[in-house]
Amino acid sequence: MAEQPTETIEILHRFRAPREAVWRAWTDPELVARWWGSDPDGAVTAATLDVKVGGRFVVSFQDATGDAHTSEGVYLHVEPPAALGFTWSWVSEPGNTSRVSVGLTADGADTEMRFVHGELRGTSAHDYADGWRRTFAKLDRVLAAR
Repeated sequence: MAEQPTETIEILHRFRAPREAVWRAWTDPELVARWWGSDPDGAVTAATLDVKVGGRFVVSFQDATGDAHTSEGVYLHVEPPAALGFTWSWVSEPGNTSRVSVGLTADGADTEMRFVHGELRGTSAHDYADGWRRTFAKLDRVLAAR
């Protein structure tokens, strides 16, 4: 049986916020609850983060349509306030695990983020490129309101 090709999505995004604020948005469950999920009208229903190498995260959210989703993973790399690496999977898609890396670089009062979601094997029902871009637009709004 041939293995499916691996896909990688890379997004470069500039946040109009200091690196420490962006770091907190990725690592504080109360802040994650304000932006996680690609539906602009969706809402996080639970967020648990144990931000350390080997620690787990579980974030559940509901779309405006009422559909519920839960993402989960294990932290592989934690370097405050510059870098995070973690596995990524959906509870609804067992056995389909990918990897995410987030690099944050200060640029004056702004932060440049290099986001890479790799080891995607095309078996997920989710459109990751579009979903992450919409998710980061929500994070932009949260950071602007701080």
